[in-house]
Amino acid sequence: MQTHLLSRLSRAGLCAALLVALAGCDEGAGGSDAGFRKQYLQARTALEEGRYAQASRAYLRLMPEAGPLAARLQLEYAHALLRGGEYDKAAAQARALASASSGTDRAAALSVQGTADHELGLAALDRGDTGAARNHLLSAQTALAEVLDKAPDLDPLGALAGRLASLRVRLKALG
Repeated sequence: MQTHLLSRLSRAGLCAALLVALAGCDEGAGGSDAGFRKQYLQARTALEEGRYAQASRAYLRLMPEAGPLAARLQLEYAHALLRGGEYDKAAAQARALASASSGTDRAAALSVQGTADHELGLAALDRGDTGAARNHLLSAQTALAEVLDKAPDLDPLGALAGRLASLRVRLKALG
């Protein structure tokens, strides 16, 4: 029960951190395409309203024409996947974005990757696959530790720190 509550708080904190990182994104590709802007706002609204599958599909359609906003849309796409429970896809998308980014952009992608890897690790534990669990939890630990070290402002409520502490306990129990 306590772990479930911590997980829910961690998700809320991640959402808050991503909203801080993504605040103010209301311009389309190059700022001139009204159709792009409208589609983006529909995708963003779907994400904010919890229609994650719809948001994921919309972001996926927008990314090829995103131009200078491609990284931002990739992050929002990864976040929609994460919130929709598609942890494997979210982790892969965020990992790719993090490897191509730096600074706060990298940290925001790592927060999604770390959260998705943590959830994948918990699912692997539930299945009894301790090897996969350890790999996912180690990946999550590395990602979240970097976020907290390089961009602690992305964790204003301590949710990522709580998630990191929780997964470290699980890793220690795994030996």
